[in-house]
Amino acid sequence: MAANSPWSHTRSAGSADDVDFEIKGHELQFVEIELDPGESAVAEAGAFVWKDASIEMTTVFGDGSESGDGGGFMGKLLGAGKRLVTGASLFTTVFTHRGMGKARVAFAAPVPGTILPLKLSDLGGTLICQKESFLAAARGVSIGIAFQRRIMTGLFGGEGFIMQKLEGDGWVFVHMGGTLVERELRAGEELHVDTGCLAAYTPSVTFDLVAAGGVKNVLFGGEGMFFARLTGPGKVWIQSLPFARLAGRVVAAAMPGGGSNRGEGSALGMLGDFIDGNR
Repeated sequence: MAANSPWSHTRSAGSADDVDFEIKGHELQFVEIELDPGESAVAEAGAFVWKDASIEMTTVFGDGSESGDGGGFMGKLLGAGKRLVTGASLFTTVFTHRGMGKARVAFAAPVPGTILPLKLSDLGGTLICQKESFLAAARGVSIGIAFQRRIMTGLFGGEGFIMQKLEGDGWVFVHMGGTLVERELRAGEELHVDTGCLAAYTPSVTFDLVAAGGVKNVLFGGEGMFFARLTGPGKVWIQSLPFARLAGRVVAAAMPGGGSNRGEGSALGMLGDFIDGNR
């Protein structure tokens, strides 16, 4: 493969299929995966865009990480239950190349943002990410759940309470809202992030909560009572526009008088409506 080729590929031994891929687009991205004969890609329901005719599409119960019936019915039921808890569909779609030569299949992110390709073997085999952020993966990657064990984090962690846990050694493609920033934290280094903007992190990073500050910050700051406190070592990915925030702004703008003032994210929002004559 030419050195300047946009297609990425690293052949290595492992349980997951090692696929070639290319990410296209800017704000509205999609990933194009190239399969060798017999290779498969697994995608979230509804992510499919197009495929070559030699690629067979099969809907499976669970995450498709078990080939055939090796996992048994209870294993598949448990896998599907984990997906349901994270807000994902009970089913995933497996795309397998049944022909000769190369064939391609494409999957699109559901919201404006960034598709992040990661090789799980380079991250120790596990990635913790926001629920519903999984887009596609090479066959053999398992999709589970990651609960926050600390009581305060569970009660007030918001988007970070239940997250997806991706395990395996192959390629995964996760989609993040807006612009994506990667931070490498040293041992003991702390980073404070809005709980909704925390996109993903490696398991070596400790996740808990820290108070946002005084009463004025809580009531009028519009940022909630707590920040996510991430302590290294490890990698952290931050998204600038979480889907919940985007959806909230769209709903607010669609409602009568919604989105017309700049205090809509704080306790001043309703007061601003009265001042502007919206109520």
